[in-house]
Amino acid sequence: MSTENEGTAVPPAPSAPPVPVDAPAPSAPDASRGSAPTAPLPPVPPSAPGAQEQELVHAGQAPAYASAGGQDPQAGSQGSAPDAAWPPPPPATPSYADDGSGGAGSGWGSTYQQPAPKSGRGGLVAAILVAALVAGGLGGGLGYTLAKNNDNSTGSTTVSASDSGGSLKRDPGTVANVAAKSLPSTVTIQAESTSGEGGTGTGFVFDTQGHIVTNNHVVADALDGGKLSATFPNGKKYDAEVVGHAQGYDVAVIKLKNPPSDLKPLTLGNSDKVAVGDSTIAIGAPFGLSNTVTTGIISAKDRPVASSDGTGSNASYMSALQTDASINPGNSGGPLLDASGNVIGINSAIQSNSSGGLGGTSQAGSIGLGFAIPINQAKYVAQQLIKTGKPVYAKIGASVSLEDSTSGAKITEQGASGSDAVEAGGPAAKAGLKPGDVITKLDDHVIDSGPTLIGEIWTHKPGDEVTITYQRDGKTHTVQLTLGSRSGDS
Repeated sequence: MSTENEGTAVPPAPSAPPVPVDAPAPSAPDASRGSAPTAPLPPVPPSAPGAQEQELVHAGQAPAYASAGGQDPQAGSQGSAPDAAWPPPPPATPSYADDGSGGAGSGWGSTYQQPAPKSGRGGLVAAILVAALVAGGLGGGLGYTLAKNNDNSTGSTTVSASDSGGSLKRDPGTVANVAAKSLPSTVTIQAESTSGEGGTGTGFVFDTQGHIVTNNHVVADALDGGKLSATFPNGKKYDAEVVGHAQGYDVAVIKLKNPPSDLKPLTLGNSDKVAVGDSTIAIGAPFGLSNTVTTGIISAKDRPVASSDGTGSNASYMSALQTDASINPGNSGGPLLDASGNVIGINSAIQSNSSGGLGGTSQAGSIGLGFAIPINQAKYVAQQLIKTGKPVYAKIGASVSLEDSTSGAKITEQGASGSDAVEAGGPAAKAGLKPGDVITKLDDHVIDSGPTLIGEIWTHKPGDEVTITYQRDGKTHTVQLTLGSRSGDS
C-alpha cells in the first residue's frame, strides 16, 4: 500500500347531603347599574419577533502546515429567517373547552361568561370554603412562626445544593487522565530551511537528557543549516538540533538546547503485544493546532506501507500499526498511545482521497486510515541514532522489485546501478537464493510485494535469524538465513 505522509386530588363527596340552610331571597339587581359586561381576554399579538439565529462565521483559514501549500476550505452557517407565517393560526379548541351544549367551545380569546349565582347549598359551601381558608391561614401562620424560630436557632435544617459541580477526578485509564499525563511530555516541532521554507510536526520526550523522537520528514527542512525549535504545552520554547535521522525508517531524533531539568519521558509500550481493537490515543498538532488529542482503536496490524514526503526522494517502508484515530498533517512524529498511556507507535502516514498527506505538499484530511511506526522498531532506531548518529538497517543482501504485485517479492535480474542482484557473500547468497526467485513468506508473514518484504525485514535487527519461503520454477522452498546490516541511508 502506498500512502502519503500525513394537580391536587378532588375530595370525595359526602355520604349524605347536608341539611339546607334557609337563605334570604336574593335582592333584585339595581337596574340603574345595568349589567356589567364581561372582560375579554387580550387578543393574541398580531406579530412576534422570531429569535434570529446567530451566524456562524469561519474565523479564517486554518493554520498552515508549513510543508503544505494548499488552502483549507472555509465553511459558514447562515441563520434561518423567521417564519413568514407568524403568528400561527389559533389552535383547535381543546376538548376541555366544550360549552356543554354539544357544540364546539368558543375557542381561545373568547369572552368569559360569569355563571349565575346559585342558592341553597351554595351558602354552606361558601362557609366551608371560608373555614378551610381560615384553617389554611392558621396553618400557614403556624408554619411561618415555627420556621422563623427554627431559623433563629443554631441548628438549621435547610439543605443547600452543592456548588462544586461534582468530582473532577479523572480515573486512571480514561482518555482525560492519559492526556493529562502525556501532554506535558509532547512538543510541537517547527522546522525551517535556510530558504525560509518549513513545516510543523510533533515529537515526544524520549529521555531526561532532552532527546525528542519524531519523524524524519518533520525535521527534513531543518537539515543542512536550517532552524529547529520545540514548544511544550506550557508555552516554553527551546531551540533544538538534529542528532540523527533515518529516511528509510522515517524516524529522527532531535535534542533540546539547554533542556529543562524536569523532563518526564513517556513510557514505551510493547507494540508486538498490541491487538486489533485495542484503544488508541493520538497526540499532535494537526494543521498547526498544537496539543490536540484524538482517539480510536487499532484497526489492523502489520500493514505494509510505503510512504513518501512528496519531494520525490526515497520512500519509507514500514509494517505499520493501522488506527482510525483522527490523524492529519501536523500529527507526524507524535505518539500513538494505548489506554494506559504507553507509547505503542509514532504517527507517520495517512491514506487520503486527495493528494498530500502528513508530509505532502497539500493538506489532505483524515479518513480514518492512519499508520504508525511500531514503537519496538522506532526505539531501536532511536537508540542507534543517539549512539552513532546513523541508522542501521537489517538486510538480506538481495535486490527485489518494487512494482505492485500480489504474488510475492521477486529478486531482480540486476541490482541498482548495475550491481549484482544477489550480493556476493551476503545472507541471500549464503542461503542459496538466486535472481528470479519469488519470496512469498518471511517467518509467518505473507509477502505480496517488494515493499512488504522490506518493511518486514526492517522490523528485525541485524543478526536475527528468519525463515524465508520462496518459489523457483513452480516449486516452493524454505530456507533459514541470518540478516546482515547496512549503516546509513546511502
